[in-house]
Amino acid sequence: MTSTDTDPVESARKQTPFKAIRETVLLLAFAIILALVVKTFFVQSFYIPSESMEPGLIVNDRILVQKPSYWGSGGPQRGDVIVFDDPGGWLNGLESSQPMSLMARGLAKIGLYPTGGHLVKRVIGVAGDTIKCCDEQGRLMVNGQPIDESDFIEPQNGKKGTGKCDGPMPSGQMSCHWTAGPVPAGMVFVMGDNRNDSADSSVHLCRPNATKCNEDDAYVPVDDIVGKVFALAWPTGRAHIVHTPDAFDDVPDPS
Repeated sequence: MTSTDTDPVESARKQTPFKAIRETVLLLAFAIILALVVKTFFVQSFYIPSESMEPGLIVNDRILVQKPSYWGSGGPQRGDVIVFDDPGGWLNGLESSQPMSLMARGLAKIGLYPTGGHLVKRVIGVAGDTIKCCDEQGRLMVNGQPIDESDFIEPQNGKKGTGKCDGPMPSGQMSCHWTAGPVPAGMVFVMGDNRNDSADSSVHLCRPNATKCNEDDAYVPVDDIVGKVFALAWPTGRAHIVHTPDAFDDVPDPS
């Protein structure tokens, strides 16, 4: 072997550390890109920051939101639980909080950590719908059809059949007599399942004799919707698929 000859084994040993680092970097870059693609177009993880969606979703639950259902002409349906950006002044201190550590914030950006700073509510009315609170049994009515929400909303004051309504509008005095709509095109009317503790569309309705109030403030633009909640992922003991209830199936189309 001459002085110019290279020992193949020795050459492989010299290249192995660099090759391993290069492959690790490439795999990490691919994982980040894949995570970003999944987060942007398909599935994103969020956490529940407040009590507004109890009893189904409680504080610190981790949920998964899917986005393809609302692609193209598809849109939110009555009864869907959705995550959306703040349409303007809706977020409170808890809901606007973000992961504290730098690493957590970085992982949240690429979809590897549950995200905060959004709102989670249930769609009650879509474009053209009129929502009224309430019938003689305290049920919300959508386009004149009473909705039995007893399977998924928090019972008022912890009891059912107490004469309380399913759609209180928080104010100086709880009110069970209001009407919203018709819902404007490109908007939805949303409410939390914990009706007495939810800063939702009903809270942003214009009060009687209000002088400075924009009626559209009570609605969420469809363009602000991130996606539809399809699973409770954590804690594992309560993990399940989140289905849209059939309570809204008999609601007629808006006239």
